[in-house]
Amino acid sequence: MCSENTDNLPFMKMHGLGNDFVVVDARVQTRVITPEMAKGIGHRHFGVGFDQLALITRGKGDAHLTFFNSDGSLSAACGNATRCIARFIMDETGKSELHLTTDRGDLAAKDAGNGLTSVNMGLPQLDWTEVPLARQMDTLALPIDGSPTATGMGNPHCTFFVDDVMGANLEEIGPRIEHHPLYPERTNVQIAQIIGPDHIRMRVWERGVGVTLASGSSSCATAVAAARRGLTGRQVRIDLDGGTLHLNWAEDGVWMTGPTSHVFSGVFTTAFLDSLK
Repeated sequence: MCSENTDNLPFMKMHGLGNDFVVVDARVQTRVITPEMAKGIGHRHFGVGFDQLALITRGKGDAHLTFFNSDGSLSAACGNATRCIARFIMDETGKSELHLTTDRGDLAAKDAGNGLTSVNMGLPQLDWTEVPLARQMDTLALPIDGSPTATGMGNPHCTFFVDDVMGANLEEIGPRIEHHPLYPERTNVQIAQIIGPDHIRMRVWERGVGVTLASGSSSCATAVAAARRGLTGRQVRIDLDGGTLHLNWAEDGVWMTGPTSHVFSGVFTTAFLDSLK
């Protein structure tokens, strides 16, 4: 991640199950990333394209992570990006356990063996004020057609349980629910089908992004919602469009385990970055 021109901006392209990220190591450069820049970089034709952009900065632990959605908005949490960056820092430092900080809070990450990486996404937020929702209500079954469950995982989630996940029109449901008045900060939307007591099939619409192949925080929210509704136990396998994650809602938080990939490293030119101002 080095460049002969210090005005250029090095970056890495990573993904977790096809949930893809541009990662900028801001520990080694000082260029400020603005929402406008993030949106431009996120364009899949005029930029590089991503579901989220992640900044690595120095923090009280091993690193602090900040996340932008592809529309330039901020997100307090991004589970798959956190796992990707955790693997990068583990490889960089030789550590097998990390202490990361995000706007969501402190997160622990560890090497799970066999090339897999685990991150503790923290305790779920189950009260309506924490999600947050617009008014007081039971988060287990919202007054929306389909009675979805609301969960906070550092960002808001709305999980629908259906008999046939592939029969649901996510492209129609997603944007409509993302902007539902019950969610003042918008929401991520999950359509989930229970395959068995420890197995879920899920598809995702991410707030500020659209349909994605996977989502870590959405997987955590769905695992919590399924357990709360008595549909599964607290340890589940979730199959997404891009692959499989394993979730464990433990006493200390929701642990998520899966593969990561560092696809390539590159450099944004000064001319491109200046065009985004």
